[in-house]
Amino acid sequence: MSGAAPTTKATPAVAFCFLLNQLLARERWALERLVPFAGQSLEVRLPLAAALRLAIGAEGRIEPGGAEPAALVTLQGITGATPLADELRYLARHLRWDAEEELSRIVGDVAAHRLADAVRGFFAWQRESAVRIGEALVDYAVEERGALVRRPELAQLAGDIERFAQALEALEQRVSRLD
Repeated sequence: MSGAAPTTKATPAVAFCFLLNQLLARERWALERLVPFAGQSLEVRLPLAAALRLAIGAEGRIEPGGAEPAALVTLQGITGATPLADELRYLARHLRWDAEEELSRIVGDVAAHRLADAVRGFFAWQRESAVRIGEALVDYAVEERGALVRRPELAQLAGDIERFAQALEALEQRVSRLD
């Protein structure tokens, strides 16, 4: 098929670039701030996902691919001691993305709201699960294994040691008087 148009393979990098470029298209000031960095690359590393190598295009748009990254983007923040890293930190502080609004343009308001609620619920469940697991581990370490001591028990032990030290000192004074 020599007359067929080339197809673009949908990859996580392409999808990420699409979403990011949609945001940048609505926030022209941010897009314009990226133009001076055309040709430079960055890498995005998110948990449970492959690293994404991205490049700044001539018009400030984000494209898949790129050379050695000048900045690294993670959930903890943006690292790198380059002007691109500084600019990305600025954009991260000032650029706001409303995921529910973006999704509503594709699937409609009601479906977007329900999907956003489902995602928020999923992350809340993750947080609650982590807290409960942590509490269960603490209870196990304290109650079952006796490896840890609760604060009130530790305070009581400190008080008992103080009283024992006072009683021992009083006993030593009585013994010294007998000599």
